[in-house]
Amino acid sequence: MAAGKGVRAGSGPPKQFRCLDGVPLLARAFQPFLLCREIHQIFLVVPEPEEARVRLSAWVPEGSPVDFVRGGETRQASTRKGLAATRADLVLVHDGVRPFVTPDLIRRVLAAAKRRGAAVPLVPVRETLKRIEPPDGAIQTVRRDDYALSQTPQGFRREVLEAALDRADREGFEGTDEAELVERLGHPLARVEGLGENLKITTPEDFRRAEAMLSRPGTSAPGGWRVGIGYDVHPLVPGRKLILGGVEIAHPAGPAGHSDGDLICHAATDALLGAAGLSDIGQTFPDTDAALKDASSLDLLAQAGRKVRQAGFALGNLDVIVVLEEPKIAPHASLMRERIAEALGCDAARIGVKGKRGEGLGFAGRREGVAAQAVALLFRQSEGPGR
Repeated sequence: MAAGKGVRAGSGPPKQFRCLDGVPLLARAFQPFLLCREIHQIFLVVPEPEEARVRLSAWVPEGSPVDFVRGGETRQASTRKGLAATRADLVLVHDGVRPFVTPDLIRRVLAAAKRRGAAVPLVPVRETLKRIEPPDGAIQTVRRDDYALSQTPQGFRREVLEAALDRADREGFEGTDEAELVERLGHPLARVEGLGENLKITTPEDFRRAEAMLSRPGTSAPGGWRVGIGYDVHPLVPGRKLILGGVEIAHPAGPAGHSDGDLICHAATDALLGAAGLSDIGQTFPDTDAALKDASSLDLLAQAGRKVRQAGFALGNLDVIVVLEEPKIAPHASLMRERIAEALGCDAARIGVKGKRGEGLGFAGRREGVAAQAVALLFRQSEGPGR
């Protein structure tokens, strides 16, 4: 849900498109859902779909199940439009300005909604709670144990949410969230333990809090950039295929290796695994494994990409340099970028491949071998193991 004007956030573009550490709020809000196999479709309910596509294009992975829906004048109207876009029997509704949701919370809400028909994450009120009584503003302390703060995502069986929306529309009632509409329907809500860091960003102060959360060492909030470096070198052997970046290039010699010798993919794989804090390529894909004999290094790179996503990271960008006296890399670089991007499920604009000559120096300059270096930039989307 990201169709609001966000007037309390101050001047500037709508808050859902403002950035935290270089990443739009709305991108941070939907990316954790991409990590959940249980999620089959994601609809971003926005004021102007085409404008939103442009703003978020760099953050929607190629081939991902993300689409855009034009919102309505009210939260309820936008919810109905989002619901109408899918035929799913089980749906989640999430605020586009809650960037710190985690896959674990998503799964727990989804499971509770599947069992009970409706579920809402709640967090306890930790401060002493006061009620201000009209008309004179008298202050009265109330039992905080009787209250909780509501969060999203909220989960519903489709028929429950549709019935709740229908009743609210008939009665002219505007709720503050979907759970309130289901309450009025008389349907019980399953309580799910929420997250203290699942902040809803509404005011300029909330933006400052969110930036502080992202910069906190060891925070479980999504964000946090990680850099990995990969390096590989192979001798050139006459009669071997020259495969680089998933592209076979006509040449009398190719890299020796247990797999197909594609050291662009090898360096990229090591960079990705290193940035995510995972075991290096030699441990993950050992050359003692007979099953990997002559394996496609592009396939191994795709597997590494999946491991990185499962660890809670997404690719910011990947840049690779290959040092080879001949042939020239430039004529093949565009296709290499496309093949690597396809393997990693991202836009080719996030991939860089360039060739350098040895200029007659060292093993590369003497045409004895080829080397590659890669740098990968990842950003953390969620809590993950070992961090």
